[in-house]
Amino acid sequence: MTNSAHSGRLRVRMRGRSVDEPHRASTRLELLFDLSFVVAVAAIVSQLGHAIGAGHPLSGLLPFLQVFFAIWWAWMNFTWFASSYDTDDVPYRLLTWVQMVGVLILAAGVPAAFGHDDYLAITVGYLVMRSGLVAQWLRAARDDRPGRRTALRYAIGIAVLEALWLLRLLPAELDVLPAVVANPVFLALAAAELAIPVWAERARGTAWHPHHIAERYTLFTIILLGESVLAVSTGVADALDHGLRPTLVVTALSGLVLLFALWWLYDLEPSGAALSDRRTRSFVWGYAHYAIFAALAALGAGLEVAVRNGDGRTGTSSLVTGYAVAIPTALFLVLLWAAHAGMVAHSPIRTRVLFGTSAAVLIAPVATAAIPTSTVVVVALLAATAVAVTLAAQRDASVARVDSRRGSGRGS
Repeated sequence: MTNSAHSGRLRVRMRGRSVDEPHRASTRLELLFDLSFVVAVAAIVSQLGHAIGAGHPLSGLLPFLQVFFAIWWAWMNFTWFASSYDTDDVPYRLLTWVQMVGVLILAAGVPAAFGHDDYLAITVGYLVMRSGLVAQWLRAARDDRPGRRTALRYAIGIAVLEALWLLRLLPAELDVLPAVVANPVFLALAAAELAIPVWAERARGTAWHPHHIAERYTLFTIILLGESVLAVSTGVADALDHGLRPTLVVTALSGLVLLFALWWLYDLEPSGAALSDRRTRSFVWGYAHYAIFAALAALGAGLEVAVRNGDGRTGTSSLVTGYAVAIPTALFLVLLWAAHAGMVAHSPIRTRVLFGTSAAVLIAPVATAAIPTSTVVVVALLAATAVAVTLAAQRDASVARVDSRRGSGRGS
């Protein structure tokens, strides 16, 4: 069954799709769905950037991680469900629209969450998103008899967790839940959310498509990198109030070089083939992307502040600004290795390249303290060097294979 064969029809029986369906790619509806997440991600990147620019990044880090979890988890759940059951008929499209509405409600609540620790709109938006997904799983349970038990586990688990999220909100709204308790409760509920797919898939694995999943994750990576480009642009616009300066141009261009290098490194990993060969390790790969995606989103906030603080006029500490770029970059590189370790027998990116680059990136803000505006330049050059070294190693390996085949041919 191909998506285009049923596109826009009134109703199609929802059954598990083939795991090796040829030419499987993201649909137009999935791309439209992703656009709603652009708004939500932009909101949290902006708020984290304000916290960094004000000199208290740690105060914005906790709400950033919590809200980003809601964004990432809702996107991820939709993506894996769509990979298994996308029918693109009228009910499917309408329930997808409901989830998009929830994303926009959540995005509207981001300023309140960061500024006043008010998670009402965030929770309501999350409820709307999850309600749409529960309806999708119930539909799958009704139509797909072999996968009914799995679908019901998903539906029940999500519904129960959503009730618990609402119960968590009540004492917070009444101001009777201290932060010392609220944060552990959040962690417990988040851990329970992560456990639902593990529990549900034990009944019977869903028919997700490995190359489709890999493409979807790549597209979300591009969305996050796009938000960083927007953040750089925003920083440039703010900095231009003081006039065009060479440091502004150099920092902005270096930020773009850094983003392009990180995308290139991510794109080098053969995620589709790895997921196809090792489906049982998909949970580790998928869950590790929370930290990878969060690092990319945080990098956008850091780059915005770095561009705006190009000549130190904003008063933000040069070390704070430098590490707002260096820490997310280093985390991305290490986590890129962690997500694919054990997934591929021979990664095209050598471990020592990623770890060596990460260590150098973390040293960069201190090493460039005398010239703060050069931090982003150095970090970008380090990332670009990692790409160049990897490509050179691939070329050498390819030449060696060709020489080996030629030698074997002469020997025969």
